[in-house]
This record gives sequence, structure tokens and C-alpha cells, in this order.
Amino acid sequence: MELGFILLKQILIMFIFMAIGYVLFKKEKITTHGSKDIGTLLIYCVIPIIIIKSFWISYSQEKLEILISTFFISLAVLLISMLISYLFFKKDGVKNFGAAFSNAGFIGIPLVTAVLGGDSVFFIACIIAELNIFQFTYGVFIMTKKKDVISYKKILTNPILISFVIGIFIFLLRIPEIDIATQTMSLISGINTPLAMIISGVYLAQADLKLMFSSKDLYLISLVRLVIIPIATLLFLIILPKDLYTAKLAILIAASAPTGSNVAIYAQQYEKDYSSAVLIVCITTILSIITLPIITSIAATLF
Repeated sequence: MELGFILLKQILIMFIFMAIGYVLFKKEKITTHGSKDIGTLLIYCVIPIIIIKSFWISYSQEKLEILISTFFISLAVLLISMLISYLFFKKDGVKNFGAAFSNAGFIGIPLVTAVLGGDSVFFIACIIAELNIFQFTYGVFIMTKKKDVISYKKILTNPILISFVIGIFIFLLRIPEIDIATQTMSLISGINTPLAMIISGVYLAQADLKLMFSSKDLYLISLVRLVIIPIATLLFLIILPKDLYTAKLAILIAASAPTGSNVAIYAQQYEKDYSSAVLIVCITTILSIITLPIITSIAATLF
């Protein structure tokens, strides 16, 4: 249960930042456009730097084997998630997208760091990169039902993918750490949690709270995203070798995180049900305060 309490404490801290975003928006101190700019900063600067930093570590054959393992484990976990989401919501692209993809970057990174330490981001770098690729391709397709909206140029220029490739090269080429670079990256990495949760607070401030807590559909989406998919992921990870304990736990936390804000971004971009997408992000984020510590505590005993 100790890991569960650590996770709960971190989630509560994140919710304080979320409350700050909520109040700032309600007091008109931050606008929707402002929160969008913060999101851009996170996607194009902060998270890529966190990923690069996670790879800028001393090389070893053991770490290379773990990297290869986490690549394929993460791929399997995402396929499980997408399959389950499709079975429940194949007729609704926004719900399908929202249930399939977790907030592995904005929320997964700080939670994994809090529970397992800063170096543990190395274990979820693959799932973050793969998740972004699937969102740009499969996610956009299920939301729009149009193949022609998928831009391979956007995939190849995705900052998360680029940072992942850079990180891989740094690791494989065994480039030694540069003190000023690592200190700078550490400072930038530290703003991920506050900014990400402030954005979530802005989303919450725009949501119809009465509708959010009275909608059966939203509770079903939350059940799938926060309970069914994490349990299925847990059952899959249990069969893997015990010496992958830390990697398995990190991937499970990332895969069990609430819905990522990209569902709202894409819904708005492609003129889909933006208001429902925002509600999905908000309610899964709120309910994850209950589910994530429980799932993590169970996993810690079974792995």
C-alpha cells in the first residue's frame, strides 16, 4: 500500500495545481488561448526535454535490453487499450479516442517520477512516443472516419517522436553527460506537472459540472479508461518476468492515467464533439484520484 499512498499524495498535489488553473480561468487571469499556448510549450519543449533527459544516462547492455523490452511491452499495452476501447465505443470516435489513450505524458511522467524516481521516465519513453504516433494516425482516423486527414509529415515532425529518436541516439552513441545541459533539462522538467495540471484546471472551469457528474456515458468511459483497461494491462504484465518489476510498474501507471487532453484538441480541430471531449478529460482526471492508487497498490504486490 506504500506505493499507493505515495501516488495518492502526488495526485493530491497535482489537484492543487488543477485548482489554481480553475480559479485563474474563472477570475479571467488566464484565457483559453493562454492555456493553449501553455500546452504548446509543454508539447514542443518540456516533454521532449524530459524524454531526452531520460535517455542521457550511462550505457549498459542491461539498459539496452530493457529499452527493447519496454518498446514491445508498451506496443502490446497500447494495442490492448485500443482493442478494449473499440469494443465499447466503436460507433463514437470521440469516446473511442478518449478511452483508448491515457495522459501518459502530462500526468504519467510526474506520477512515475514520484513513485519510482526521476530515472524511471526511461521506462515509459517508448509508450509516450508510441501513444503519440497512434493518436496522430489511428486516433485521428477513428474520430474523423477519413484516412486523408492523416498527415505523415506531421507524424515525422512530431516533437515527441523527434525527441525519442534524439534520445535513442544519445544513449546508443554513449554521449557523456554535460553538467550545464543536464541541470538545464532538470529545471525545465520540473515545470511539467504544474503547467499540465493548470491546463487541466482550465478545462475543468469550462466544463458543465452538473452534466459531468450526472452522465451515465461519462461514467462508462471512466470505467473503461480507469478500471477495465488498467486491469487488462495488469493481467498482461503479470505474465512477464519478475526482473522487469520497475519497468512493468512504470508502464502500468502510464497506461492507467486518465484521458489525455489531445482528445479535446483533436475534437476541436476536426469539428467533433469538443464539449464531450472536455468532460471526458475532466471526469477521468478527477476519478483517477481513486483508481490509480488502488491499481498501483495491487500491482506492487503481484509483480
